[in-house]
Amino acid sequence: MIKEIIVVEGRDDTTAIKRAVDADTIETGGSAINARIIQRIALAQERRGVIIFTDPDHAGERIRKIIASRVPGCKHAFIPEADATRKGDIGVENASPESIRHALDRVHTSYEGVESLIDMEDLVDAGLMVHPDAAARRMAMGNILGIGYCNGKQFLKRLAIFQITRDEFVSALAQIEEGG
Repeated sequence: MIKEIIVVEGRDDTTAIKRAVDADTIETGGSAINARIIQRIALAQERRGVIIFTDPDHAGERIRKIIASRVPGCKHAFIPEADATRKGDIGVENASPESIRHALDRVHTSYEGVESLIDMEDLVDAGLMVHPDAAARRMAMGNILGIGYCNGKQFLKRLAIFQITRDEFVSALAQIEEGG
């Protein structure tokens, strides 16, 4: 049983989560998150903790940002787009139980207002920005680190709020360079 309550987008996501682990969920009902849902998530965070586990697409990232900005201290689980895609449809509901468990094993807690351990120059030097393959390299590194895919500026922010260490960053970069 997972102690925290997992926040997902819809009923099919809840079904997929429950196939993978014993956990309670809160469904946002999609991207139209209302005040009542935010209140439920805030109460869940206060009582048991919350893991935000949204789809690896634009709408899922939007929902994640809304919740994280209104309910501080949430944990985050990210599933790679490739693991959540079936027949062109992207969503947690498409992920295998193994992929869901793997994402939940790699949960990160966000720490707003902390100093970054990695800077913009590190991203440029690593080919994660201002590089012809920067987007693909960020996706690979985001999958390795378990922090998901995003643009360069947001990637730098995620490295900071999830307190990714320089050693973790260098290790992930080495995996990318080795082709893994």
